Amino acid sequence: MNKRFTTTIKSYKAAALLLFLLLSFQVFAQQPQINAEIDSSSIKIGEQIIFSIEVETDSTDLVVFPEGQTFDPMEMVESLGADTTTVEDRYRLLKKYSLTRFDSGAYTIPQQKVIIQNREYLTDSFRVEVADVKVDTTRQKMYPIKPAVDVPKPFSIPNWIWWLLAALVILGLAFYFFRRRKKRKEAEPELPPYEQAMFELKQLDNSSLLQDREIKEYYSQLAFIVRKYLDRKIYDRALESTTSELIAYLELRKQSGELSLKDKSIDNLQQLLKRADLAKFANSRPDVITAKSDRTKAEHLIKDIRQVVPEPTEEELMLDEKYRTEKLKRKRRNKILAIIGGVLILGIIVIVVLVNTRGFDYVKDSVLGNETKELLEGDWIRSEYGTPTVTITTPEVLVRKAVDRDDELQEMLLGSETFDSGTLESNLYILLITGPVNPEGDFNLDKAVDGIYENLENQGASNIIMKEEDFSTINNAEGIKVFGTFNLENPITGGPIQKEYAILNFGENGGFQQVMVVFDEDDEYAEEILQRVENSIELKNQSN
Repeated sequence: MNKRFTTTIKSYKAAALLLFLLLSFQVFAQQPQINAEIDSSSIKIGEQIIFSIEVETDSTDLVVFPEGQTFDPMEMVESLGADTTTVEDRYRLLKKYSLTRFDSGAYTIPQQKVIIQNREYLTDSFRVEVADVKVDTTRQKMYPIKPAVDVPKPFSIPNWIWWLLAALVILGLAFYFFRRRKKRKEAEPELPPYEQAMFELKQLDNSSLLQDREIKEYYSQLAFIVRKYLDRKIYDRALESTTSELIAYLELRKQSGELSLKDKSIDNLQQLLKRADLAKFANSRPDVITAKSDRTKAEHLIKDIRQVVPEPTEEELMLDEKYRTEKLKRKRRNKILAIIGGVLILGIIVIVVLVNTRGFDYVKDSVLGNETKELLEGDWIRSEYGTPTVTITTPEVLVRKAVDRDDELQEMLLGSETFDSGTLESNLYILLITGPVNPEGDFNLDKAVDGIYENLENQGASNIIMKEEDFSTINNAEGIKVFGTFNLENPITGGPIQKEYAILNFGENGGFQQVMVVFDEDDEYAEEILQRVENSIELKNQSN
């Protein structure tokens, strides 16, 4: 009995083990399979290799291939589309990338990450040799170095021109509308006083102001017609005077015997003007019958004044014409002054807003111009200079120049090349020196830096303040930065010019390199130029 029971247990164990193996094989068979390869492990500079990733997985799985510059230090030139093939009930995906490198050396393509159904899988890494392109200098014809060519500055319009142009446009528009209005007035000459008043009263009768119960506007026009007639015939300030002032003037003229106007006419005028004042300023609303009555009184008043005021003589007409001409000139002059004043006030408002938001220096530099600001905002130039090569970005191209070196520096170098832009007295001066080190000489970077003080003194600098710190370029070339301030004599006034300077010194690639930037003290635009120049310096290893 026990033997049979033991045999049964062993059979169950064997069956369970067989089932486990079958399930494990099935799970293993369903796992994604990833394979990566490159078509070549050795290329020349600039040649391309194909990096392939092959994934075999279920048709329902989501596969995400690597994208972007994940192959660093190799550069991805192109990401080709993925090819898909079917193998039984599984998919096989093939993704290819075109890679290259422009510097010689040995590089390792890092492992690439492939995501399948939110799980990450890594490919193998590969080593690639990038070889130089061999150049046979014994058979290749060599040419001398071409001289530097001055590149003309691109034409740019100063900012103050735009401000002046805007002001001229505003003045031109104002003058245009003023002339247009003047021509319109000249094209429509005014009738004599009596005929003009009768014409305007008829226009008022033809209007629909009374029918629309626009009593306020009706009285405004009626009072203006009467005042205008008085202004042209009796009192040249009738339009500007108050009702009481106008009535007092008429009564005074009547008492002096200059105006034989009836008392009833003056009373009717006073009632008319007061009713008009109440309608305009006190929201009084006379009835239509009263308004029509006042209209009739206004016509009678105009006719009475015409009878008592004699027609002007020829001499009076000439004097009156001269007066009106002078008055018109004054009005025109006042309008022009008002326009100019408006433009000035607008300009002052704009300047005040800009000063409060951007600062006084910004407004001054934008309107009057600033040389270093224009250099900072202009088109910069990136170029390589001398041997050993110094790659640098500057606002203007550096021009080769010949200079005499001190004996100590001459002994340390086999020769040197000098490039610069500007002058030491100008707003911005950039100097670049590079040359190979004399292997038989005793070159020491600290020793070369010690000669900077004497070199500045030889160029006329005084009150020199020097500071020193370590410096490294964007490609990790180590050097020494010397910076500070000094005074320079102004060649025109003889007074001192306060300067700031920064001198970067390197002993890389078997040579000596020096970059100097000098600018006026407290020039914020020049300080930005210095930072940009410092960040652009690159000393490439010539072996690569």
